[in-house]
Amino acid sequence: MNLETRLRTFSQLNNEELYQILRLRSEVFVVEQDCVFLDLDNKDQKCQHLSLYQGEELAAYCRIVPAGLSYQEVAIGRVVSAPAYRGKGLGRKVMEEAIAACEKLFGPVPIRLGAQTYALKFYQSLGFREEGEVYDEDGIEHIEMVYQFAR
Repeated sequence: MNLETRLRTFSQLNNEELYQILRLRSEVFVVEQDCVFLDLDNKDQKCQHLSLYQGEELAAYCRIVPAGLSYQEVAIGRVVSAPAYRGKGLGRKVMEEAIAACEKLFGPVPIRLGAQTYALKFYQSLGFREEGEVYDEDGIEHIEMVYQFAR
């Protein structure tokens, strides 16, 4: 699979890229997961947006959130693979790219995320460790996890 990685600030996204990102997030987080919540949370404008494209199709995405916006630490959020591209390792690929982008943008700082508990083993396999208790977010169990770069 020949993937193109795009890392963009909000203002660098063109209309087509922004539409594809918001459509995919809505398709998965709102419709597929049957979760009514406001995805547009006024954080996107301050984030970096990491997208994996197969040709002109958005295959996977996540956003990189600067420290102090969602958590004290830098964060990775809205991690999603397009349904047509699942089972091809793109979740791992987008997360590996996101970890590398965090280090490039902010240095080897801790990275936090709020993981849906069904994906716990996936995030552990990338080096994230649980921190705190399981909590409910919009009807889905989550747990915070932190990645520490090796020193």
